Amino acid sequence: MCVMTFCRGCFLALIPTFLFVSGTLAADRPNIVLLFVDDLGWNCLGYRNPELFITPNIDQLAQDGIDFQQGYVAGPVCSPSRATLLTGKHPARLKMVRHVRTDTKNGIKLIHDDEGRASHHLLPADPAQFPSKNWVDLEHVTYAEALNGLGYYNLFLGKWHIGEEGFHPVDQGFARQVGTTNQGAPSNYYPDYFKTSDEFQHEDEKYLTDKLTDEAVEFIGDWESEQPFMMSLWYYNVHTPNIGRKDLLPHFQGKDGFMGDPKREELAAQIMAMDESVGRVRAALEENSLAENTVIIFTSDQGSLFQWAPYRGGKRIDTLCEGGARVPFIVSWPDGFEAGVQNESVVQTTDIFPTLVELAGGDPNEHEELDGVSLLSALKNNSTLDRGEPIYGYRAYEDLYSSVREGDWKLLGYRSGKTSLYNVERDRVEQNDLAEEHPEKVAKLLRKLKTWEVGMGVEQYSGFQ
Repeated sequence: MCVMTFCRGCFLALIPTFLFVSGTLAADRPNIVLLFVDDLGWNCLGYRNPELFITPNIDQLAQDGIDFQQGYVAGPVCSPSRATLLTGKHPARLKMVRHVRTDTKNGIKLIHDDEGRASHHLLPADPAQFPSKNWVDLEHVTYAEALNGLGYYNLFLGKWHIGEEGFHPVDQGFARQVGTTNQGAPSNYYPDYFKTSDEFQHEDEKYLTDKLTDEAVEFIGDWESEQPFMMSLWYYNVHTPNIGRKDLLPHFQGKDGFMGDPKREELAAQIMAMDESVGRVRAALEENSLAENTVIIFTSDQGSLFQWAPYRGGKRIDTLCEGGARVPFIVSWPDGFEAGVQNESVVQTTDIFPTLVELAGGDPNEHEELDGVSLLSALKNNSTLDRGEPIYGYRAYEDLYSSVREGDWKLLGYRSGKTSLYNVERDRVEQNDLAEEHPEKVAKLLRKLKTWEVGMGVEQYSGFQ
């Protein structure tokens, strides 16, 4: 299985640039840059929170593109969100409902497959005892493999954390990987970056985000092929350890909004460094006459480590609330989409895979078990997406494990059987629980949740079956 998939990826990466796709030369397709940030909250951006954060480049990207105000992650956890982005499949379907663990710290129990590999893990605190996958199986088609088949070259830079060797980007359809290790976070944002890897071992000075950006800018500058490319830059920033770039930290020290917390100040400096990276990537595209026909997608894997007013929740607390599950979601394409648009469609990171396929000239319907929808029509027409069904959030750490968002309503489901209901259009801070006032709405959304759980094959871990 591993050899076949790897060979397929190698073969597809060598497809000639004159390949015809749907009657059109593959070279006519837009280039695509996917900027995927780690732990960037929805309101941790300058244009949304100017008193605390400095992000002029992301602010400009939002002005130059379509800024989805209600973008969500399907599983607001590091590894599940990455697995969904890669495959277009919900973390529940993939059975990856926690971040990858191959150690036994804090009582983690590893489950080994027939080959002796730690294929799953169990978390003592999880009331459902849901065995979570430690890699994305190679049988799942990735967006890199899908775009290879449509004539694209795929480069991966940065954090992976959805499988160790044998399940790395180069095993999943990417022609090349840079800065990728088995670590879910760097040991330090200054050299040595990684305790368990010799990646970038000869660098002795640069901030990690700048090092990755150097590689991205070099790739863009060297690109001379007529073949379209997709560059996936999955940042380690702004994940812990909270180490901001040294020259940026003074901008944030002592600000009242950080409540005297040095870690929040460091985080703001991390965000500013990541923003500079976004600006450098955009500048490189412009300098090499690639900007007009390049789609840029900018989003995050989950909310911030910290709660930020006014939203409830974050990476570790009330994670399926708006502060943990709602993330920045910006798409820009000068040649194809209107600029300066704020779109109120409810979208999810499950939608990125089918959108990428359609952008590249393919048919998302050719891929089985996708859990999102293509956003291309909404992007081209600046229209409100009618999903026709709810979006679901899911994780397996504690009692709160599921969410159902349909229209203005959002249900939170707990494995203990508790429910909460919010009208998130009127109450995005989720302070007014309306479950007792609207039992019929709770019952309706619960029925949909239970049906969805059966479809995902996770009904045995439900709080409501």
